Amino acid sequence: MRTALSLALMLGGIANAQTGSLRPVDAFPIREDGITIRRHVEAGKPFTVAGTRGAMPGQQEGTLEAWVLPVKLLSHLSIRADVEGYSVPIDLNADAAEIEVSPDHTTITYSHIAFTVRQIMFAPDDTEDGTGAVVLFQIDSTRPMDLTFSFTPEMRPMWPQRSQGVPSAEWVKQQEGGFYVLHTDFPNLAGAVAIPTAQPGILAPYQEKPKFYPLELKLHYGPKRDTNRYFPLLMAMGSTLETATNATLQGKLERLNAELPQIYAKHAERYRQMKDRVTAIRTPDVGLSEDFDWAAMSIEQLRAKAQPSGEIGLVAGYYSSGDSARPGFGWYFGRDSLYTLYAVNGFGDFGLSRAELEFLMKRQRDDGKIMHEYPQTAASFEWKDFSYAYAAADSTPLFLTAMLDYVRSSGDVDFLRRHREIVEKAWHFETTHDTDGDGIYDNSQGTGWVESWPSGMPHQEIYLALLDQQASVAMLKLAGLLEDKATADAASVRAADLAKKIEAEYYDSSRQEYTFSRNTDGTLDRTATVYPAIAWWNGGDGLAHSAASFRRWASHDFSTDWGLRDVAESDPFYDPISYHQGSVWPLFTGWASVAEYRAGHPLAGYAHLMQNADLTTAQDLGAVTELLSGAFFQPFGRSTSHQLWSSAMVITPALWGLFGIDVDGLSSSITLDPHLPADWDHAAVDRLHVGASVCSLEYQREGRGLVVRVKTLSGPVVRLASGVKGALSMGDGSSIVFALPPVEVAVPHGLPLPGARTAQMKVLGETVDGHSLKLELEAEAGSVVELTVRRNVARLNLHVDGGTISAATSGREGSGLDQLMVKFAEGMGYQGQVVTLRW
Repeated sequence: MRTALSLALMLGGIANAQTGSLRPVDAFPIREDGITIRRHVEAGKPFTVAGTRGAMPGQQEGTLEAWVLPVKLLSHLSIRADVEGYSVPIDLNADAAEIEVSPDHTTITYSHIAFTVRQIMFAPDDTEDGTGAVVLFQIDSTRPMDLTFSFTPEMRPMWPQRSQGVPSAEWVKQQEGGFYVLHTDFPNLAGAVAIPTAQPGILAPYQEKPKFYPLELKLHYGPKRDTNRYFPLLMAMGSTLETATNATLQGKLERLNAELPQIYAKHAERYRQMKDRVTAIRTPDVGLSEDFDWAAMSIEQLRAKAQPSGEIGLVAGYYSSGDSARPGFGWYFGRDSLYTLYAVNGFGDFGLSRAELEFLMKRQRDDGKIMHEYPQTAASFEWKDFSYAYAAADSTPLFLTAMLDYVRSSGDVDFLRRHREIVEKAWHFETTHDTDGDGIYDNSQGTGWVESWPSGMPHQEIYLALLDQQASVAMLKLAGLLEDKATADAASVRAADLAKKIEAEYYDSSRQEYTFSRNTDGTLDRTATVYPAIAWWNGGDGLAHSAASFRRWASHDFSTDWGLRDVAESDPFYDPISYHQGSVWPLFTGWASVAEYRAGHPLAGYAHLMQNADLTTAQDLGAVTELLSGAFFQPFGRSTSHQLWSSAMVITPALWGLFGIDVDGLSSSITLDPHLPADWDHAAVDRLHVGASVCSLEYQREGRGLVVRVKTLSGPVVRLASGVKGALSMGDGSSIVFALPPVEVAVPHGLPLPGARTAQMKVLGETVDGHSLKLELEAEAGSVVELTVRRNVARLNLHVDGGTISAATSGREGSGLDQLMVKFAEGMGYQGQVVTLRW
């Protein structure tokens, strides 16, 4: 192969195609309806275009890398323009002006006085093997001009598959233009890159000194001829001896070129149908409603087709790989997908949940352990030789709880029955791996949460112990559905025993908080962390002595203005730029929000939900990033910007917490415990999937009550039940009235400016009785915060201690909404303030 390639290069690196030619495409409609985020370009901020076959992570100025999964074909794409009669070369990336992100495509607009160029990117699923994402360049110019597209050829399989050096480029000439073939050192791996009618740039002859030159595609644009045409960047890859030939690659490019209008139309229609099928919310906060939609779309975009099996699985996320061969967490991850499946079940894509569970079950270890990581190139080498595959201990209990959530949400007991043996093997693994004899599944089987720790890796994290207890409850219910009374009884006993042991072994009565972990010698690691919040994830009673923990999680010690730190700022281990000792993860923020809603702290729960939701438009537009600094509002430089479970943590707290929804598809029922913000009169959940049924929920304030009505749209009739004492249900289960307190308070939300430190108000506690509402607040010294107060009783005589209430303004007269001004004491740092509203 090397000899033949060297001969081609000595002859100029040019070959003639047998037949055919690539052509520009007449402009076809790009969908403009639906949700779209439009922003001025911020150089360096990431974007992601991804689908099952391809991905293009890049930066908003238009530079990108392109993957035909699982191979990186090219990187560092940049564009230069030379306009006729205008002697200055123009760097288009420096002139990137606008970015528009829609679920089915992303467009970057380059703006200059002489021209406008639009870079339209999409990643369709319905292309043939060996093709992936596509870029359409739409050009509008006052004069003829030449565009030079420069890129680095890569042909690098995703890490950790072995790779080689820079590929050798061959130009295959056609009647008009041609295409590059990127040859590797292996005859079973090659790629092809083209823009119709473009000519090659530098092709250094073999005799020249070794030096790297970026490849170039040189395109001439004529306004009379080329207006209303797309010039597509076409890419293909072959990974076998048969598909890596020039002829086969040429055929893939030509078919992709010819079918682009149909491919895009089918791709856009899939997203339109998806939006009309999955659950959505309608609220007075349009931003939150759209953030919810985006969360579902961003999760769907992280489906990837495994090679060569063709299975669909969820990857953890994408981000530019730079000079490496790993585009963010572009692997299939067990625990990442399992946390995400709660959201997938929530928005009703049961097919995706089944596919992901089956993907994980197929890779279950012989002893029952569930996988942690599986790269997209795993079929190309001995993955079992690496330590990552089963490195995490928490995937196994999460598999059991996620399986139960799927079965309860979908009503699909047959799926459970078909995979009974796998579920029982996972349960057996969890209950037989306890090295210290205390009956709790421990870290001897891999990492619980942290992957590094200053004092050495923990022996038994409370996080893992709590998941073990919840998995035992899940197995109790799964065994009941399987009519296995012996296993159900054993799981019931184990769940009760674990709850008692966790209280006995992890609760530190001197601090009234739960410790991070137990050491092998029985001593405790008392680092203050957010991990006990996972106790409320799967419902149940949570932890018995949680008041101090909730107060601290809500305070500025844990809660920044953009999410929760995993370690308290006041803790000696705190390091705001570490991975596990003080950074902010939207995942943890979501855990805490669910816990706060379920444990009676809805104002803090709302604040943390909205921090996650607001991150949807903060970095990689339409997605939520992996982690941020614990000190400043800034994502990590290596943060995977389009992160799977981060987007999930918009959906799950919203449905479970704010709307208070607990779906039971087995009985076609919904149990409700809603917490609508005080300044919302109404809200709705559309297309909620409950087993075989689809329904809508309407929430409406009516006097002293919040009325929730259900309308069944298809399938068996859905009934409502209340999870709140004192709620009134209609006899047919079609509506429920929840009694509202005489007075409610709403808190503001919004992210700070980039680089800011935490300065916003925090709600540490809220207590309501028959004639008062007490709020324990803290904020920066000397600050003044405005809250909204709702009076649910007409002519209520309201008195305030610790604040000043004023009549409603800005069109709110007669609405029952007033403004509450709270001034915090002068001094340094955060100051506390108790506000009591009495009536």
